[in-house]
Amino acid sequence: MPAFDIVPANIMLASIDQTLAQTGKEHKLKEAIKPIKYRYDYILIDTPPSLGILTINAFTAADEIIIPTTAGKFAVKGISELFNTVKNVKTYCNPNVKIKGILFTKYDPRTNNSKDMKILVEKLSKALETPLFNTYIRNRVAVDEAQARSQDILTFNGCEDIASDYNEFINEYLREEI
Repeated sequence: MPAFDIVPANIMLASIDQTLAQTGKEHKLKEAIKPIKYRYDYILIDTPPSLGILTINAFTAADEIIIPTTAGKFAVKGISELFNTVKNVKTYCNPNVKIKGILFTKYDPRTNNSKDMKILVEKLSKALETPLFNTYIRNRVAVDEAQARSQDILTFNGCEDIASDYNEFINEYLREEI
């Protein structure tokens, strides 16, 4: 079984924007992981949905960015803002970071809204020259239930198909790496 480490966030990060006011604040995470980076094949950094200093730190430390988006109007609109943020990070902090692709989460191909948002994101991804992953993560109530019980989706009853979606996405991502 593969070994991994998890470093969870906590409530103390809520005020990080005010704490990181000094010069070089965008590079704090990159500096923090530099001594241990050699130990890992991949380091995944989950960011908040805002484009604040935590997200900029993650983009500065990253090699690649995966944009998860729900099939909602406001989430899709946020993709353009995110692209502007990545452009600024490339200019000022990390010229080598690249957007690997867009991943739909909480997606239900049976609904008209999801279908419409997919068409919109396909157009947007072409305009922004960024791929849309073929794999999508389905929308299931069991995910919210697992989260409410502080359990992972890999072992929570009712999340088997979601875990399968994530495994399929990982395989698609790794195929693109070759």
